[in-house]
Amino acid sequence: MNSILRQKQLTLICFLFLPTALMLMFVAYPSLKLIQQSFTDWNGVSKSFNYIGLANYYEIFTNAPEVWISLKNNFVYMFMHLASVPVAIFIAVLLSSKIKGSQFFKLTVFLPYILNGVAVAYLFSYFFSPVGGTFNGLLELFHLESLIQGWLSDERIVNFTLAFVSVWRFTGFHIVLYVAGILSIPSDLYEAAELDGAGFLQKIRYITIPGIWTVIQITVFLHLNGTLQTFDIPFVMTNGGPAGASSTFSLYSIQMAFQYNQMGMASAMGVILLIMIIGIIFLQNKLMDRKG
Repeated sequence: MNSILRQKQLTLICFLFLPTALMLMFVAYPSLKLIQQSFTDWNGVSKSFNYIGLANYYEIFTNAPEVWISLKNNFVYMFMHLASVPVAIFIAVLLSSKIKGSQFFKLTVFLPYILNGVAVAYLFSYFFSPVGGTFNGLLELFHLESLIQGWLSDERIVNFTLAFVSVWRFTGFHIVLYVAGILSIPSDLYEAAELDGAGFLQKIRYITIPGIWTVIQITVFLHLNGTLQTFDIPFVMTNGGPAGASSTFSLYSIQMAFQYNQMGMASAMGVILLIMIIGIIFLQNKLMDRKG
């Protein structure tokens, strides 16, 4: 019996060793190095550096207005992504019903998520281009010239344009998750609700949303986490322009590290981003668990 128990323990240790080693190597160690570098003036190139305490953090919070501008831009993404949740749930409800061509529409809404992010960004760069752009061309075609804007050059609307592209790319994935959650709800509940005279919206409110509440929590987490780390779409479409108006926190951190050679400052921004993500996740769990 003891030999069988030892064999089971050895097998368990062997299965856990590799993922644990990989996590320590690629997650724990880089995180500790990131925290260490945030207290230095390392430029990312030289072999030596000096410990400067909290100077990088002080600089970020007092003398770096670009950081606050980039954070404000991140919250534009966050607002538009969270606003898309009710729309995604409604579309998922429609696709879960027995409508003609539902399988085709499921594939259609999921397709943008499969596409490469850089390819999507290039596609919409031409679509919203101020010179010969497809979208402005469509507005001209329908005699809506008054609505033509510099979608990627106007500081007032550029972040909303980029956030729309981000929503277009990722919402399909969340719709598929909602559809899977809705299909797991017993149909008896809907039949009983219909017998009691419940309408379409009442069934969504009292059956669908409670039934997929865990899925909603997961998608909200993905929205919050993803919007705080937005990088590829603004980098490819505007490179943070015009004049830094569309720069995001991650994009500005990358520029600080590799364009301005301030790796210590960039590391401090990475630590701040990590703290923000943990804080928002904690707040989300508290609010959504209570609401649930």
